[in-house]
Amino acid sequence: MKAKGDRPAVLMDVAVRAGVSAMTVSRVLNAPDRVRAETRARVMAAVRELDYRPNQAARQLVTGRSGVLGVVSIDTTLYGPASTLYYIEQAARRAGFNVSIASLPSLSRRSMEEGIQRLRAQAVDGVIIVAPHESAADGLRHLPPEMPVVAVDAGDDIPVPVAKVDQQAGARRVTRHLLSLGHETVWHVAGPADWLDANGRIEGWRGVLEAAGREVPEVLRGDWSARSGYRLGRQLGDNPDVTAVFVANDQMALGVLRALREAGRRVPEDVSVAGFDDIPESAYFWPPLTTVRQDFGEVGRHAFHLLLDFMAGHEPEPRRLVEPELVVRESTGARPS
Repeated sequence: MKAKGDRPAVLMDVAVRAGVSAMTVSRVLNAPDRVRAETRARVMAAVRELDYRPNQAARQLVTGRSGVLGVVSIDTTLYGPASTLYYIEQAARRAGFNVSIASLPSLSRRSMEEGIQRLRAQAVDGVIIVAPHESAADGLRHLPPEMPVVAVDAGDDIPVPVAKVDQQAGARRVTRHLLSLGHETVWHVAGPADWLDANGRIEGWRGVLEAAGREVPEVLRGDWSARSGYRLGRQLGDNPDVTAVFVANDQMALGVLRALREAGRRVPEDVSVAGFDDIPESAYFWPPLTTVRQDFGEVGRHAFHLLLDFMAGHEPEPRRLVEPELVVRESTGARPS
């Protein structure tokens, strides 16, 4: 629905439709955390109904802001980083911000500085950096001091606010689940050594086994791909002592499932297999995959609101952790007798 006479809707049209003042509409669009959730929802509903497009030039004159946020991310199609990027963008656009993305081949200090400079040239109001690599830490310690910056999936020893999933908690839950089914120990197919998420999952897995007094098998390192999961799954399939495997992502778990099937090892009758991520296809693997669900939407919203706090001059929380959820399906079962 458009404004009267099919002219483009203006801010006052939104205010009238939502039953609030023009100042309240402006506050919702520029500082949504300062407005009650009920009022914010009513204003955003009016924005959508009227197809209101904020005038960015006018907004910049009034607020001193461009209405553009920058996001720095590695150039990847991996499910986790790609999903996080999507939900950050969605949260920003719902609040009336445009998003400019700098996709980098790596997160070295040099490439990160180049990405930040590219965004600063566009006068962005703040930057969110999706930083799942160990190599990102150095770049995050040398950011422009005047630029509001928030990181996603970064380590704990950096000087900027961080939003991330509690990887260790997810690994602990899936490992305890497998032990509760009677398995003596749990083997682990991990992600690459320079990924923080992969190392967090190793720590959670190892911690549960050590606390239970169980043998801790050697970590098998993959590269997140189904191909690497298949290669490592062939090693596991040849070992009759393997009855439970925790795989660090669902794509590698797919490769492990195929390798075990080719080795004549039934899942879950002979070997239980669990993954991590809960990609949309995991419920349709054969058998359907037990996995750990990460709420990337919640991570994206947390990162966006931390940045809003920073931009508003408030002291943001140093860390916001999102709890993962264990999703039990048919790929895990009791230890074979």
